[in-house]
Amino acid sequence: MKIFSAQTNYNLPIYDYNLVWAALLLLGSGLVMVYSSSVDIAASSKALNFNSYHYLMRQSIYILIGFILGYVAFLVPIYFWQKIAPILFIFGLILLVLVLIPGIGKEVNGSKRWISLIIINFQPSELVKLFTVMYASDYVLRKSKQMRTIVKGFLPMLGIIVLTGFLLLLEPDFGAFTVITVIAMGLLFLGGLTYKIFFSLLFFAPVIIYYLIKLEPYRFERIIGFLDPWDDPLGNSYQLTHSLMAFGRGEFFGSGLGASVEKLQYLPEAHTDFILAVIGEEFGLLGVSIIIILFAFLVVRMFGIAKESIQNKKPFSALMAQGIGLWFGIQGIINMGVNLGLFPTKGLTLPLLSYGGTGILMNMIAIAIVLKIDFENRRNMRGQFY
Repeated sequence: MKIFSAQTNYNLPIYDYNLVWAALLLLGSGLVMVYSSSVDIAASSKALNFNSYHYLMRQSIYILIGFILGYVAFLVPIYFWQKIAPILFIFGLILLVLVLIPGIGKEVNGSKRWISLIIINFQPSELVKLFTVMYASDYVLRKSKQMRTIVKGFLPMLGIIVLTGFLLLLEPDFGAFTVITVIAMGLLFLGGLTYKIFFSLLFFAPVIIYYLIKLEPYRFERIIGFLDPWDDPLGNSYQLTHSLMAFGRGEFFGSGLGASVEKLQYLPEAHTDFILAVIGEEFGLLGVSIIIILFAFLVVRMFGIAKESIQNKKPFSALMAQGIGLWFGIQGIINMGVNLGLFPTKGLTLPLLSYGGTGILMNMIAIAIVLKIDFENRRNMRGQFY
């Protein structure tokens, strides 16, 4: 990895305004769409005591808390995250064990993914995504001289990911397992893992995925529904067919804000996993394209900040920015692909847009950390070294 010397530039702003505005636009769009996709739940249900502003108020509170936690995270120097990365990852594994214990873990729709904190259901797997970015980044640097070896470089991280994946599949949370695996393996590749090992992993991946799908009947049924969604539109393919109908009804410009029909209890999880389908119905191809462009800019900018960290001789910061970019990129691609019928149905939210407590908080903390990395880069480039 070639290192470039940073040049002094006293005219740089203290942080990346474009990155901030892209994140704020996604957050704001998500808040509007969470309200739009959930406001008619009260009208379409018989629950007279249901507050139509319920999800809007909760999402607003999550975002407010996210700004506070994000500001605290921004104050923390990046080198500190490297020091405590192994501790945080072990803490994350402990949480994944706790969520499986009866009486501690809360079961929703057949999955134990949450720990109830009275006012919020806390989802440990969201923390583990960020902790995996930190730990894998630190691991790559600690093992930098051994990254091209299988026994000392690759296998220890593989064992850790297998353990993490085992705990996630017990919940079960195949989506989080996929995202965390891509983050870890991606950072190993970016950190110097040989092409031979990487492509061998890609060769065996389909076999592993096949057996994981066969292990649980519901996963196999989702694959069948994905391959021919119109064969069973009222059964396994119910969500997918209604998502596709939402996009079809939206056409190019959409039916208008609040005018979605599919969100009226036809499309399950319209405010979480399938929020993009509601965007497609209400704002059409134009609205969906804007969301995709904002996401693409966010991820590309994160990798740009990583490149600047390399130029400033900050390898851990570079890997952290790349890891968060991989996280947002792969989760965004999977969610959008599921909504569009390109991937089998999977319970993954759209970062910064979908309704959710832990997810939104961790997304905002991750953005704050990337901004801190960029801030430290700019300090160096202005000649203000730590």
